[in-house]
Amino acid sequence: MQRRPRTAVSCLAILLLLPLADCSRHGGPGLSRYRPNCGICHHGGEGMKGEIPPLIGRIDQIARTPEGRHYLADVLLNGLNGPLIANGDRYNFSMPSFRRLPDQDIAAILTYLSAAGDRPDPPVFHAADIAAQRTPVLSPSAVADERRALDKIHPLP
Repeated sequence: MQRRPRTAVSCLAILLLLPLADCSRHGGPGLSRYRPNCGICHHGGEGMKGEIPPLIGRIDQIARTPEGRHYLADVLLNGLNGPLIANGDRYNFSMPSFRRLPDQDIAAILTYLSAAGDRPDPPVFHAADIAAQRTPVLSPSAVADERRALDKIHPLP
């Protein structure tokens, strides 16, 4: 009986487990939708200091309140521009609308980012949450105004 080289067996095991990599708590459909849509600018969720705000560790905190969940859906549906402070750092940027994505994709992205914050029992978004906010269409500046109002009620990270 011929023995297979250890490297070949290891490679086979990795190939068989690869489809499961997208099923973890921090993966699933949200990660696969985050990467090509949001990850281009926000990278792994850490952003770029002074240019692109971080998402990991902030989305789950913002999503703790109904107003925060509403705001986050508005950001993805309508975009956001203007100056803001995140984790004590200033950012002045423009984020495009992702209204072109289906409701379930936007919900999956927000759920992924919420779970990536490692808070116990992270908020989950559903396609119906996003569908309910498709109208009215807001300008990115109106979403920035929503953020400022929210920050006065529930200080944002």
